[in-house]
Amino acid sequence: MSQPTYKSVVLAERPKAAIIPGETFHLKGNPIITEADLKDDQVLVETLYLSLDPAMRGWLNDARSYVPPVKIGEVMRAASIGKVVATKSSSFSVGDYVTAMSGWTELFVANADGKDGKSLTKLTIPANGKATDALGVLGITGLTAYFGLLDVGKVKEGDFVVVSGAAGATGSMVCQIAKLKGAKVLGIAGSDDKVKWLKELGCDDALNYKDTNFVSDFKEKTKQLIDVFFDNVGGEILELAISRAKFHARFVMCGAISQYNSATPSGPKNFTSVISLRLRMEGFIVFDYAAQYDQARKELAQWLAEGKLQRKETIISGGLEAAEHALIELYNGINTGKLLVEVKPDEGGPRL
Repeated sequence: MSQPTYKSVVLAERPKAAIIPGETFHLKGNPIITEADLKDDQVLVETLYLSLDPAMRGWLNDARSYVPPVKIGEVMRAASIGKVVATKSSSFSVGDYVTAMSGWTELFVANADGKDGKSLTKLTIPANGKATDALGVLGITGLTAYFGLLDVGKVKEGDFVVVSGAAGATGSMVCQIAKLKGAKVLGIAGSDDKVKWLKELGCDDALNYKDTNFVSDFKEKTKQLIDVFFDNVGGEILELAISRAKFHARFVMCGAISQYNSATPSGPKNFTSVISLRLRMEGFIVFDYAAQYDQARKELAQWLAEGKLQRKETIISGGLEAAEHALIELYNGINTGKLLVEVKPDEGGPRL
């Protein structure tokens, strides 16, 4: 590597509402790292892809949560796929492809044992898979859908499952897993193209929440009432789902992307219906299931190999400089399926 520096993106100030381009994050130059800087059992990794996820907005808030907030001046947190470019570990070789919680950086050092918070893991590709699946269907995205629907939602054959944010990375997996378990599925998305894709995935029906007739259409499509609502959106759609829930329906509270950038977030006005309808609304964090990841990935990989799971990716090129804009656009619905930023092209990669 001949370049004298590498780039990273750090948090400059905490947004009070939406992320502000050029103010929330700053691009930073850093002295280049080489093999000589590595300690025993460390590796040097070049970042190829970054995962962008709705939860990242919450990590910018100085509030109590399941992980500490990103600190001012700290590299923005994110999962990535990278390639080992130098190593002082017998567990990794130069050229190995890995996943890690590296953050928004072109280059990083990680401990081979994964105990430095970066969770360095050698990438394996199952049949019918590709490398970027490690950030999607076989990564936190797929695991969130898997545990949220099966453990929290306790979906069973014959259930009527409604999914908000259904054309996103997690929502699209939820729809397909629900169908595999014998449920009837209604997906909600934000464009006609996304609605079309959801039907191609096997959803029994799908609706565009931006349509002027959405509310009446939703009521028509939920006449049988909802057994399981998998919520990625919150806000008005959550309120509407509560009004169409069966007694004892299960609400899987995965996300609330409609509220993340609001200076005055609001909840459903009919929240007292949770009492009268005896609803179970349960939040969850996929990290709580870490001990079960291997078994879940085995089943997800099997479904993928058998062609029972389909996925799409929205990949933003332009290097690390494109990450801020891509994250902003995530909250505007730019993605169908998994949203990734290509930090560096890798022509010789393993089906990247």
